[in-house]
Amino acid sequence: MAIGAGGLSLAVFGLWNDPSVLVENVTAARIGAGALSVALTGAILLLLGSSHPPSGATTLIVSLGFLQAPPEMAALMVGVAILTAVGWLFNRAAGVPVPIWSAGESQPTRKTGRRDVRVLRRRTLFAAREGCPIF
Repeated sequence: MAIGAGGLSLAVFGLWNDPSVLVENVTAARIGAGALSVALTGAILLLLGSSHPPSGATTLIVSLGFLQAPPEMAALMVGVAILTAVGWLFNRAAGVPVPIWSAGESQPTRKTGRRDVRVLRRRTLFAAREGCPIF
């Protein structure tokens, strides 16, 4: 998602073939691409009811031109998938009850309008077990 937002912002600002911000220096188009990509990523995370701060860095890596070519973006996606799978497996091996998917469980309650804290704890990838952090 973050890689897609960064790629989209590159396309919107016409920066697909431009060098990275380290080579070209900061331009108005680069600032716009960075702002758009972070805003899109944040909006999508809000719509999903999720929080993942590293996705802001990932989208900036793409929108600032550090990774621009489709093979580079694909390699980043593979790396994210491997990291996610290994983290999930380690948590499962450690006995942390990490769900495969729990969409819809963290909807705000009608009484308070807040999300249930217990559900949010279950959705955390690197959860704590009995108050003791695993990692």
